[in-house]
Amino acid sequence: MPVVLVIGLVVFQMLAVGYSAVLAGAAAEAGALALAAGANPETGVREALPGWSRTRSTVEVKDGTVTVRLEPLTVVSALAERLSVSAKAAVRS
Repeated sequence: MPVVLVIGLVVFQMLAVGYSAVLAGAAAEAGALALAAGANPETGVREALPGWSRTRSTVEVKDGTVTVRLEPLTVVSALAERLSVSAKAAVRS
């Protein structure tokens, strides 16, 4: 039974990291679109993220590139930073 529990936790963690990567990518694109439209890219990113992930994300805007870093939900909170994912989207000038 403990082995099944550990395997279940590992699978959950892998799914959470994958989902976070998808969210980060979509949020980076939303930020880049906001930047291209002359709006605040950080607001675009925050609006594209679900509530739980807004506090677990950081946004960097530099030279027309929006980078979103997101810490996934974790069973062991000490792993959150190590499992963080990031995505970039750029605006052409």
